[in-house]
Amino acid sequence: MPKRPKRDIEKRYPRKEFVAKLRRLADAIEAGEAFSIQVAGERLRIPADALFNIEHEREGGVDELEFQLRWKHSGEASSQKKPRPR
Repeated sequence: MPKRPKRDIEKRYPRKEFVAKLRRLADAIEAGEAFSIQVAGERLRIPADALFNIEHEREGGVDELEFQLRWKHSGEASSQKKPRPR
């Protein structure tokens, strides 16, 4: 399996698109399902067993709140539930 390049990007979305993505994510988490999303041209599949945390940062008069999902990449097909088509 080829090595995946490092990636650290931030993508802005209009409010309506951001809300739609959050709703799809919340529905998948609530149903215990995997979630697929495309960010800046790369398709990501977040497994149902991903870890969730919320991070708050403050620096130089700017606050930042991040809702984070963490998972280990697996190059093989998972036996977990497949994401619903959306």
